Amino acid sequence: MSGPNPDGRGEPTATLHGLEYVSTPKAPQSRAPLSQAVISDDLVFTAGLVGVNPQTGQLAEGIEAQTRQTLDNLAAVLTAAGSSLTHAIKVTIFVRDVGLLAQVNTVYGEFFTRPWPARSALEARMADDKILVEIEVVARRTAG
Repeated sequence: MSGPNPDGRGEPTATLHGLEYVSTPKAPQSRAPLSQAVISDDLVFTAGLVGVNPQTGQLAEGIEAQTRQTLDNLAAVLTAAGSSLTHAIKVTIFVRDVGLLAQVNTVYGEFFTRPWPARSALEARMADDKILVEIEVVARRTAG
């Protein structure tokens, strides 16, 4: 079953085996076979998202701009899923170079406040050399 959400979020979803699969045009669509988020009971699991502007399809330039766009994209997906960054439980950050983490933390502090969600950060090879950061979130659902 798929179609608009019955709860008024207006974002397309699909349901299978008791899981709800979320997709919103307010975050970039991936070329990879994945869902932007999956809802299980009251938890939202996002895919790892990057700093691509959903309107232009362009990757932001620089670590701070990519981090900001990535977190904006995650906020849009979580909103479509009936949650928000405020309800984040666990954040996983992948950076191309661990030396960029201080700059990521600066932007991260604009989006998250105490008490901080649990978090892991690790250096990882990205699918594209221009991607500097990828972030995924597990959050509690607040609606639906």
